[in-house]
Amino acid sequence: MAEDHGKHIKNDAQYEKLRDEGMSKSKAARIANTENAGKKGGKAKKYEKRTKEDIYAEAKKVGIDGRSEMSKAELIKALRNS
Repeated sequence: MAEDHGKHIKNDAQYEKLRDEGMSKSKAARIANTENAGKKGGKAKKYEKRTKEDIYAEAKKVGIDGRSEMSKAELIKALRNS
């Protein structure tokens, strides 16, 4: 069982694991206090497996300028760098 580090640490077990791996107290605390600490991301399809229209719609949603002139590869690059 993980030691209780007080109210300021939400996930004591993860905090201890990160500290054991050599992480600083502040960085370990930031990670252990994130809402999704220790959980994997979503199940979205990779951009390369989506249609250009789907990728364009995503680019429009996040407000990428010049998207109407971009190829599928350019849209993917723009989304990954936004």
